[in-house]
Amino acid sequence: MDVEHPGAEKRWDADRDETEAERLDRNWSSLLQELRVAQTGVQLLTGFLLTLPFQQRFTVLDSSMRNLYLATVACSIGSTVLLVAPAAMHRVLFRRHRLNLLVSASHAYAIAGLVLLAAALCGVAVVVFSAVAGPTAAWIAGAVTLVCLICFWIAVPFPARRRQDTSY
Repeated sequence: MDVEHPGAEKRWDADRDETEAERLDRNWSSLLQELRVAQTGVQLLTGFLLTLPFQQRFTVLDSSMRNLYLATVACSIGSTVLLVAPAAMHRVLFRRHRLNLLVSASHAYAIAGLVLLAAALCGVAVVVFSAVAGPTAAWIAGAVTLVCLICFWIAVPFPARRRQDTSY
């Protein structure tokens, strides 16, 4: 039951007329669709990052940018691990009737994976802009990326989450 808005879930359940198992199935399907989008993006980002040290322009990065690059790679790899983990977990738990655990753990993995993806996106903006346009442009690009992530991933959806409107 939704702690912030008691009654909101009751109406939602009444409108949906679904069992707990049906709700878990719907949540799992929805989560998988979201993960497909995120997995593709983070895997492409990780692949891109892994090729950077083998490019000639990589040598223009100073030691602080190389350290930021390594932190960015670590965030991207960590995000990949977390965003792919639900598929592996599903395989391990297949036919074990643990859908509730699978949905709740996968939700947590997805949130953590998106946080690491956000860090990786900011880091890659700084590293790439540093190599191409210099340190000032790099930090501006990183800040703009962070502001966009906060705006579209937090500032826009969270007010809707707090509203009691339960329309579809």
